[in-house]
Amino acid sequence: METVELGCEIRQTRPKGLVNRIRREGKIPAVIYGNNSTATAVAVVGDELKARVSSASRQRILRLKSASPQLNDKHVILKDLQKTPVSGRILHADFYEVDLAKPLRVAVPLRFVGRAAGLADGGILSPLERQVEVECLPLEIPEAIDVDVTPLKIHDVLHVSALTFSGNVRPIFDTDYPIVTVLPPTVAEAPAAAAAPAEGAVAEGAAAAPAAGEKAGEKAAEAPAKEAAGKKA
Repeated sequence: METVELGCEIRQTRPKGLVNRIRREGKIPAVIYGNNSTATAVAVVGDELKARVSSASRQRILRLKSASPQLNDKHVILKDLQKTPVSGRILHADFYEVDLAKPLRVAVPLRFVGRAAGLADGGILSPLERQVEVECLPLEIPEAIDVDVTPLKIHDVLHVSALTFSGNVRPIFDTDYPIVTVLPPTVAEAPAAAAAPAEGAVAEGAAAAPAAGEKAGEKAAEAPAKEAAGKKA
């Protein structure tokens, strides 16, 4: 697992307006917790955090660089981000402090590789999970777990127990849940007889309806004539 640096400093939480000033300075308010330590309010360099978030893995280890001795060289992972709903601008971040010598549990994304055999028969690859929880040392956290879907045919299902984990990475699960499957085709090709009729043509089975309508119209027209004839008589 790659370790990258992130600029950080302790921040004051009062008055409330300080948060807006921190953001105007290009920094992002955040909090650090975990590893049996009390939560610490901090501010991190905005551009550096954005670069870390946009990278392939959010679970990479961040080494804090700060003028404060209690923060400098601490190792953390990003746990949560708060963003604006429209622009996606980062408003706040949560970091979890880790001990490089102690294993921890994290969620790692799944990366599906290969072309499933069932696709040749019209099947549809359907991932059922996008990540898996693992336990390992912080520096051994993988950026992704590769899932080879090549042998999967239609209706085949791959479970978490069938995945391959490198090194000392251990999957955490209570039940052997499914990861990915190949579904059968959902839309069959329409037969020629069911195709839409050409303009001016009548679809099969539709001719009887107009004929019945015409007969009904004829009977409706005959009724007044018969009634008139009866009155004359």
